[in-house]
Amino acid sequence: MRHEKLMPENPDDTKKTCQENRPRGTIRLVAADLDDTLLSKELQVTGRVKEAVTAVRDAGVYFTVSTGRMYQSAARIAGELGIDIPLITYQGALVKNSLSGEVLVDKPLPLAYAREIIARIHQYSYHLNCYLDDRLLMERDDEAGRRYAAIAGVKAEFVGDLLEYLDRDPTKVIAIAQEPLIDRLKEEMAPLYEGKITVSKSKPHFLEFAHIEATKGQALAFLAAYFDIKREEIMAVGDGYNDLDMLDYAGLGVVVANAREEIKKIADCVTTASYGDGVVEALERFVLV
Repeated sequence: MRHEKLMPENPDDTKKTCQENRPRGTIRLVAADLDDTLLSKELQVTGRVKEAVTAVRDAGVYFTVSTGRMYQSAARIAGELGIDIPLITYQGALVKNSLSGEVLVDKPLPLAYAREIIARIHQYSYHLNCYLDDRLLMERDDEAGRRYAAIAGVKAEFVGDLLEYLDRDPTKVIAIAQEPLIDRLKEEMAPLYEGKITVSKSKPHFLEFAHIEATKGQALAFLAAYFDIKREEIMAVGDGYNDLDMLDYAGLGVVVANAREEIKKIADCVTTASYGDGVVEALERFVLV
């Protein structure tokens, strides 16, 4: 990773608009986050987004989604967009072809770590999500779980105590709580698992635990090699903390206008529009002639 991009010397110079000059025709692969980026505020794929993605694909440029969502949730959206190449899902833990179903990358969270993390989170009684075989597992039916399942558009399975239920490596584990509680949990957990697993804050109230190599940036690097595409020929678009290494890996890292200020500071450019309209703005500026 180009860490200097994450630590600008002059923060006032980092928030670049996407109207700055850059040669067109150099992007061959676009990867876009879904929630709070490609999707509308209402979690929909707008007609304008569909038209822009179709135009990008018709121009011979690869377009995929890079999301923390489950594969089944991401595949539904990819189908609306006509995407027929591998999708980056579960923050990069699973890269799977949207047409053939071929699994290209599968990096689950080792069971020993998963059980240890679940036991620690049980002490706080925070809501837990666990993912196994592209199934959403929850210990209990509560408001946080129902809200999550509704957003993802998937059905949850209530399995009781995950420590008793899990018998093999899950794809990942998520703790859900109010943001101050999640921030404190991250402060506690991240040092314990440094260099062992990935501990990342995706949405402000989600703390995710995954394989050490399960990040969007590493999954994007895999796709670059898969398609024989150079880093400088990649554009990534996102809004959140879990997009940072993807934005850093790509030759052009774009952040949509609705992102938090600390995310905007690491971007190569920030769109003037929010959500899907921001993605369209970037596509029209850097990909479509």
